[in-house]
Amino acid sequence: MISREPTLERLAHAQALLLEPYGLGDATLARALALIGEHRVDDADLYFQLTRHEAWSLEEGIVKSGSFSIDQGVGVRAIAGEKTAFAYSDDLSEAALMDAARTVRTIAAAGQNRRVKVGKSRAAASRTLYGPTDPIGTLDSASKVALLEKVEKLARAKDPRIVQVMAGVAAEHDVVLVARADGTRAADVRPLVRLSVTVIAEQDGRREVGTGGGGGRFGLGYFQDEQIEAYVDQAVRAALTNLESRPAPAGEMTVVLGPGWPGILLHEAIGHGLEGDFNRKGSSAFSGRVGKRVAAKGVTVLDDGTIPDRRGSLNVDDEGHATQRTVLIEDGILRGYMQDATNARLMKVKPTGNGRRESYAHVPMPRMTNTYMLAGDKTRDEIVASIRKGLYATNFGGGQVDITSGRFVFSASEAFWVENGRIQYPVKGATIIGNGPEALKHVTMIGNDLQLDTGVGTCGKEGQSVPVGVGQPTLRIDGLTVGGTA
Repeated sequence: MISREPTLERLAHAQALLLEPYGLGDATLARALALIGEHRVDDADLYFQLTRHEAWSLEEGIVKSGSFSIDQGVGVRAIAGEKTAFAYSDDLSEAALMDAARTVRTIAAAGQNRRVKVGKSRAAASRTLYGPTDPIGTLDSASKVALLEKVEKLARAKDPRIVQVMAGVAAEHDVVLVARADGTRAADVRPLVRLSVTVIAEQDGRREVGTGGGGGRFGLGYFQDEQIEAYVDQAVRAALTNLESRPAPAGEMTVVLGPGWPGILLHEAIGHGLEGDFNRKGSSAFSGRVGKRVAAKGVTVLDDGTIPDRRGSLNVDDEGHATQRTVLIEDGILRGYMQDATNARLMKVKPTGNGRRESYAHVPMPRMTNTYMLAGDKTRDEIVASIRKGLYATNFGGGQVDITSGRFVFSASEAFWVENGRIQYPVKGATIIGNGPEALKHVTMIGNDLQLDTGVGTCGKEGQSVPVGVGQPTLRIDGLTVGGTA
């Protein structure tokens, strides 16, 4: 049997689901784009999407809820200068598409820029980072229920102090097709799964929570016994550790961040400030600093949407560009920003494959994919042993960041007090306060144990949420402020 090249296979699959059932074809897309291009615009695109989502949850030993949803539609966008006109519809008929195209065409009323020429149709370059699996069908309903029951049983068996277990499993099948005014046609078939575990431990009237879980762009068969046990161990260990925690000391001190998920601090405090829109507008603390030192030597930060099967990875972004491995900071020097098509054009640079949107009902903007710091040469034990007095934070909850000033506030959900190079006891209520650009300059030790998170990250920006990945090695940062409860 002869098979098509994966890029063309995905395009054919998307056309069969999103265009053909509604009597749409490439000629229809070209007419819609030509209609938009009758007036003065710089760019235009159509974004078709079909998303199927299923989720099951267990609580108190019972599968209490199950949901299934289907959403489909098209977003139509025209861009003139810095202005964007956008319309969307959940009706995929030709009439609705043309109506949306006429709506966004009105952006030309201001008489800006040039007419956009509609190019001849061509398939965009893309990658093959994950298979076109429909993860919803990779386990039947009975097996999904059994999976959650296994999680609950395993967690309760770990320790008699575990008094409550909550678990959830979700699967999503997302098919997108992008048609750009220059003739580019791109498509992606995106699987996404996640298993989550939350436990509550109780001792002497005190209750503490622990969480675990993970996922990625594959089928539900990924969650085999060994993987499930790792997630459960993570949740149970965190809850039991917090049962023994004491109030966190406060003050300015050395903070060591553990590998993996603590990279969420890097994502928030630094990553958002390296997105193109904030820098084009001059509202980021990193604006105008390309080529300058913004971090200590040894600090190299990447955004990489090309890692196979990762939650934040994409074969193409939501504007039809192949994702890339983008070096943001190299050995402390700022090398560039993450770009979507619009901000890249306005800043006179190339897109980096970071144009992302939550759905067809949202406009794309520059967003992170998998953002992480490269490893150094120190062991975790060496770094912890170097602390005279300080905090060792191994897991984080929520946080807030001001992009313009770079100031951040994060709460540590699992942390330990360290004195004279030895971990003394777990602490609770530690809040880490600092400035992203300044914190980068005070990185004094970088571990050799780079880890990516287990596949749980969701990033919010301007009301839109997208799946992302984070990561880092163990990291020592001096001079951070810890707001404690002691």
